[in-house]
Amino acid sequence: MYAADLAARYPLATVELDVLYVEDGTVLTSAGTAAGIDACLHLVRRELGSEVAATIARRMVVPPQRDGGQRQYVDVPVPESSGESLQPVLDWMVDNLTVDHTVPALARRAQMSERTFARRFVAETGTTPLKWVTTQRVLRARTLLEQTRMGIEQIAAESGFGTSALLRHHFRRVVGVPPQDYRRTFQTAG
Repeated sequence: MYAADLAARYPLATVELDVLYVEDGTVLTSAGTAAGIDACLHLVRRELGSEVAATIARRMVVPPQRDGGQRQYVDVPVPESSGESLQPVLDWMVDNLTVDHTVPALARRAQMSERTFARRFVAETGTTPLKWVTTQRVLRARTLLEQTRMGIEQIAAESGFGTSALLRHHFRRVVGVPPQDYRRTFQTAG
């Protein structure tokens, strides 16, 4: 809301209007209260790793990565639902990222019509099955980049992209940087 005012008051500062938070050396700034949570999760991720940040995000019941082109380095937790939810299907999808997840196959697994499944999927996750599984594959690739020394081709196969070209394309679109740059910044494997 005050980005233009901030830019006018501090002309030497670069104000990024299209991101949730910006890290510049030892300075981390966010776009607002909710983006401050994203920034905090980014710090946790950098200092303690992906798993800890994902656990915190789940406990806070926050979706750290939101649509709208707002790039960030924070995990997207698998939404946890109760009752007659798609949670068992979502869990299965995450456990089987290398499988081709089509709406007809997923609808059969959920024991629903394709149309009902597609509608319920968007209602529960806020996105389409293809976008959701692509994001989960990127998250898996991020974890492998951070915690292993696997090559990009192997990470592409393990995360369900199949080829390094597809991995690079989707990774850059979701995370904002190429996989190798991400690895240089966040790798924790000894």
